[in-house]
Amino acid sequence: MQAMTEAPKRRALGKGLESLLPRVHAVADAGGAESADGKPREIPVGEIDRSPFQTRTRFDEVQLAELAASIAATGVVQPIVVRPLPHGRYQLIAGERRWLASQRAGKETIPAIIRQVSDEQAMEMTIVENLQRSDLNPMEQARAYERLAREFQLTQEQMAKRTGKDRASVGNFLRLLKLPVEVQTQVEEGVLSFGHARALLPLEDPQAILKAAQKVGSIAMSVRQTESYVQKLLRPAVQENSEQKEKPVDPNVREVQESLQRALGLKVRIEDKKGRGRVIIEYGQLEEFDRLLERLRR
Repeated sequence: MQAMTEAPKRRALGKGLESLLPRVHAVADAGGAESADGKPREIPVGEIDRSPFQTRTRFDEVQLAELAASIAATGVVQPIVVRPLPHGRYQLIAGERRWLASQRAGKETIPAIIRQVSDEQAMEMTIVENLQRSDLNPMEQARAYERLAREFQLTQEQMAKRTGKDRASVGNFLRLLKLPVEVQTQVEEGVLSFGHARALLPLEDPQAILKAAQKVGSIAMSVRQTESYVQKLLRPAVQENSEQKEKPVDPNVREVQESLQRALGLKVRIEDKKGRGRVIIEYGQLEEFDRLLERLRR
């Protein structure tokens, strides 16, 4: 399981973390802290400290437990990266999940590659390695990009090249930091997705965004529905004219309609006429359609 999980990460490092290592090698050779053959060394897990430059704040407990079980059975497949500290201790640069899982697995040592690098280099390597992970939540990624820009004065184009990402994607993540703190927390906890967060940004006013986010979460709007809802808020006159054209809906029908929307997470419209009618369920993408089918089959 561990090998399957970590293999893609090694490929991703080719564009980011490893591109930083050539200049790190020069420092390492001068400092003499790195082993001559460059091979991993077994280091006591208790002598390793967490990186102060770590932008990751959350770990999936189930995945961490699975990784710990894999390490207990087969050991650590990919070495972590550390740098030496005074008094014989080490500081993590990359591989915090493997380090934490090794502790849970009861391992006394862990294979590690030692790099003699500066604070600045360690920070850059840690942030870039984090950004190449697929399981960071959107806010963790946004803060990591912001820190790269602030600490190293990198442009969005430069950050995109360092991390192998699209420049527009970097810009979209950075825009999330304009959201109110309460909404950022909802995104971080998975209550709102990256798509929902982007859809709310055009409102600009913090109170308007917060109020809209509460509405979106309360009836489990899809991203497409959220985009439409925001457009109506931005153009109230259009919304008012549209509502005037709509026929009044029976309160009982409306209650059932909203209940179905909350249960399915999709827009639902019930057209009823004297006990006969139809139920219309709208989806914005195939993934939503697949989830709908799965729920109906249950």
